[in-house]
Amino acid sequence: MPLIDLKFKPGINKEITPYSEENGWVDCDKIRFRFGYPEKLNGWEKNSNNAFLGLCRGLHEFVALSSEKFLGLGTELKFYIKQGDAFKDITPVRQTTSAGDVTFSATNGSSVITVTDTNHGCVANDFVTFSGAASLGGDITAAVLNQEYQVTEVINGNSYTISTRTVSTIESVTVSGGISVTAVNANSSDTGNGGGSVVAEYQIGTGLNSSVQGGIGWGIGLWGGTTDGAAVGQLNGAITDAAATTITLDNTTIGGHAIVANDVILVDSELIKVGGISSNDLTGCTRGHLGTTAATHVDNSPVLLAAGNSLASNDFVGWGEPINVDSVTDANTLRVWTQDNFGEDLILNERNGSIYYWDKSSGVSTRAKALTDSGLGLGTRTSVPTIASQILLSDRDRHVIAFGADGLGASSTATDGSGVQDPLLIRFSSQENPVQWYPTATNTAGDLRISSGSKIMQAVETRQQILVFTDVSIHAMQFLGPPFTFGINLISENITIAGPKAAVALDDSVFWMGSAEFYVFTGAVQRIPCTVRDYVFNDINSSQSDKIVAGANVSFSEVWWFYPSGGSNENDRYVVYNYLEKIWFVGNLARTAWLDRGISELPIATGTTNFLFNQEVGAQDDGAAMTSFIESGDMSITDGNQFSFINRVIPDINFREAVDTSSLDFILETKSFPGQQDQNSSTNTVSKTSATPVDQYTNQYFTRLRGRSFTLKLQSTDENILWRLGVPRVDIRPDGRR
Repeated sequence: MPLIDLKFKPGINKEITPYSEENGWVDCDKIRFRFGYPEKLNGWEKNSNNAFLGLCRGLHEFVALSSEKFLGLGTELKFYIKQGDAFKDITPVRQTTSAGDVTFSATNGSSVITVTDTNHGCVANDFVTFSGAASLGGDITAAVLNQEYQVTEVINGNSYTISTRTVSTIESVTVSGGISVTAVNANSSDTGNGGGSVVAEYQIGTGLNSSVQGGIGWGIGLWGGTTDGAAVGQLNGAITDAAATTITLDNTTIGGHAIVANDVILVDSELIKVGGISSNDLTGCTRGHLGTTAATHVDNSPVLLAAGNSLASNDFVGWGEPINVDSVTDANTLRVWTQDNFGEDLILNERNGSIYYWDKSSGVSTRAKALTDSGLGLGTRTSVPTIASQILLSDRDRHVIAFGADGLGASSTATDGSGVQDPLLIRFSSQENPVQWYPTATNTAGDLRISSGSKIMQAVETRQQILVFTDVSIHAMQFLGPPFTFGINLISENITIAGPKAAVALDDSVFWMGSAEFYVFTGAVQRIPCTVRDYVFNDINSSQSDKIVAGANVSFSEVWWFYPSGGSNENDRYVVYNYLEKIWFVGNLARTAWLDRGISELPIATGTTNFLFNQEVGAQDDGAAMTSFIESGDMSITDGNQFSFINRVIPDINFREAVDTSSLDFILETKSFPGQQDQNSSTNTVSKTSATPVDQYTNQYFTRLRGRSFTLKLQSTDENILWRLGVPRVDIRPDGRR
């Protein structure tokens, strides 16, 4: 028989069976299609050898008036400005103590230091920087204390612990982000308290790195249902009898609250109702309250105040008690950052949190400040939003827009907003003024409220308008000019969007991932036919959908979505739509944020290794070999009516970037029936031998395969190889029916 050309349909199709996808592709990884033909993806490499703390959930690149490039990068732990190769920490400060408010205490032989600061407001993993501290008398010197620390444990509302570190060599430890440091153990001379000049600078609280789903019971707040500020004390003596009604504490005043009759405390997993107080004893206690199990408890067990605290924010939400669902907001979800530059300055917002402003003229050694801070020097403030779900700058008319913001202040002279978030409210500042938000006859500030849905999910700016997504609808926000400034129109209802980063704009088109579909807006909303739809949505961790990231790659006419598979809590897969060729392909790659080329010549992205990467460069996975493959559907031989014999393959490969002797595996497998496992397999290596004047490689190879149908798989594992498949040919001969 003559040689048969193997011509395949472009794209991956997982919606039908491999047998029905004859002459098509059914699976791939690290592969893209160009002009209908598959090729290996370009590689990536570190943009900088410097690491940052946390996982990035927001990138924004901008240029100063001096032409200097900056990059804003936000994680659940920090916010950075990248200048050159360095990541400069500009995380805002929430509180700075007065000198002497903070004291330290150390234990001989331990690196753990207890910090005492009344009403410190910290939770575990928060960051604090100390200054003005004196030596404790031994190895815990002033140099050890006067630096930034991460809170390791919150003891109660007035004290917490840190673990000391220095560049000296005592014992090696590792802190967040994989930064190697050394711990310092106190000795017997460390009996001081740091002196009377200690100042603590507390950065804004760290955020969540995973979404917390649900509104009641498990999954709301911290483990067991406690709130961040729950008042905590401890037992003074073990409870050895599960029926004991007198319980002794170190102090019956915990977290600034004096326990009284009928208060409820939590010890381990047991709720206990207090009958009365005698000195430091709780008397007449009801054990196993609200259906919990009475049990014994060891000495020094933590005691949490469950009910009775006059400060509701410090109450514990216990088992069997209803939670106030109205108080449950997206504050319990993943920390996601949005940013935009106001000229050469940067405005940033943590989702459902405060809005901050970084002034470039103050330099990268100066932290961002809350937009409500009077020290910004931006002029008179009026009704500045104190909370928002997203922030952006309208490029055409330079209004700062806050989505899902709190309302206006009580009067025209109020400096801040109402403090009560409205998840459907859109507010915009006066033109060219980021701190004037109260509308008057002489400015262009104002607000709009969306009428459908329960919350604004994402806003995406195009050339002509801003598309605003709620959980069930999409609206177009357009600049009208005075006196209305902006107007908003409903475009479509009964649509969904997967998360706050799931949409991306390309000129006047917007692509996004919904909860079970992919969409595009090009003047009207359309569902995009998808040949990998079931593959994606049947194996996705929807509880972590807030992590889904959409990104454009205009050099290849692609839109990428990175998402967590069903067995992962972090983005580990991607799905790509080539909008010019209208084809789909998939693969495995961990990316938490993506920014297309623009100010930078290459796309940049972040993964799960605390580094920033340049994409579409070279052929390697940051210096390591990158495995790629593509696999076809079943191809029948002479319509599958008889067995045939494959004895020769003539490859057609373009080695786009490779050293001589780089190789690519051709894998042919045959079977007799669609549901049968492969009966015979043949793997042969196609090796590059020369690049002058054109690629030269293995011209043919021989094999011995018999079956009714066969599949072709191409796979490469070499470090320095990029390849593109052409039209290979196979020599097939009849081989009878048996």
